[in-house]
Amino acid sequence: MEDGGVIIRPALADLVTITRRLGFLTDDAKNSTLKSRIVLPEHYVKEIRPPSKQGLPVIVDFNIFVADINSINVEDMDFRVDMFVRQSWIESRLDMPDNIFEEGDDYVTLPPEFFDNLWQPDPYFLNAKVSEIAALNHKFSSVTLYRNKTVKYSARMHAIIACQMEFQLYPMDIQICPIYIESFTDYHPFLPVNPKLNRFTALTWKTAILATVSYHKQKLRLRWGVGAVTVNPELKLLQYDIGKPMVAEETVDYMVEKSGNFSRLVVFFRFERQIGHHLIQTFAPSTLVVMLSWFSFWLGLDAIPGRVALLVTSMLTLVTMFTGLKSDIPPVAYVKALDVWMAGCMMFVFAALGEFVVVKVLDLRYQLEYDFQSSMFRHHSTVCITNLSLML
Repeated sequence: MEDGGVIIRPALADLVTITRRLGFLTDDAKNSTLKSRIVLPEHYVKEIRPPSKQGLPVIVDFNIFVADINSINVEDMDFRVDMFVRQSWIESRLDMPDNIFEEGDDYVTLPPEFFDNLWQPDPYFLNAKVSEIAALNHKFSSVTLYRNKTVKYSARMHAIIACQMEFQLYPMDIQICPIYIESFTDYHPFLPVNPKLNRFTALTWKTAILATVSYHKQKLRLRWGVGAVTVNPELKLLQYDIGKPMVAEETVDYMVEKSGNFSRLVVFFRFERQIGHHLIQTFAPSTLVVMLSWFSFWLGLDAIPGRVALLVTSMLTLVTMFTGLKSDIPPVAYVKALDVWMAGCMMFVFAALGEFVVVKVLDLRYQLEYDFQSSMFRHHSTVCITNLSLML
């Protein structure tokens, strides 16, 4: 179709017709722009949180769909997660005319730019090293408005989450990694100094400078929505099994850095390391090497080169094997289960080598005693024969 000399693709015709009918698009702009005032009242201030009854906090429902988890980095003790985050709350100040909804629908989906004109609970991941909204040509996010004045914001995010990992049971360890979600900022106006009058002047909300402080529990409450946290059923990790996330209910914690009690959501991810790789690469080969060292027990005591070569080769093989395995995890100050296994294997080989040395020393002593007793027996026999011959 053609509109104002601009050719519009048929797939976009209905959208443009609806948005132009609702007054979302300007007619005189070279590039169509969104009109947010169709649902926002004239004196709407996005820096003020929505009003609540009897001083109750604004409730924000939170949902997470985990699309992918990758790059579980044991050296930096973090993991990367790709997820869809949804948050919703009631914005009672919105004007919701019926003509913005299509027939039979109770919601309308708007571009992400519209979200900048609304009040935002501004949640953030407390233990995230990096978090950002995914983007290709534009950010993957959207805003949905419902007839009951519910605002739902959805976005696909990438985040690198810090996790305090413990490796005492490595490689049979289980890592419990939490994600903490809090609201970051609230906005309060204050009166700046007028540089011309050199004094404080009364300003309206539109001209006030805004200071940022945190929402405490009386102003904002975060809670898990229906379904809370779900994981992609097709998600598979190379070295870990991920179980169903353990979702903790909303907690109210005292935070020293904010000097108050604040609402917080917590979800725990359970990463259980798969043992199959280490069975094939670590435990089975080391067991065979230890068993190989036991073959020296069937060699004669006189086969010194064969026994020593077999046992020393077994010891060096174990040392080389475990040196390569230790490069998979960062050096830690405590003993790991793999260290105990490694020490046990080396002790068995060392015990076999020690057994050979001890037995060889005892055999030498026995030979010396035997030779001494034999010589003494021959000496006594010679004396007795000599005396007997003299007597005859």
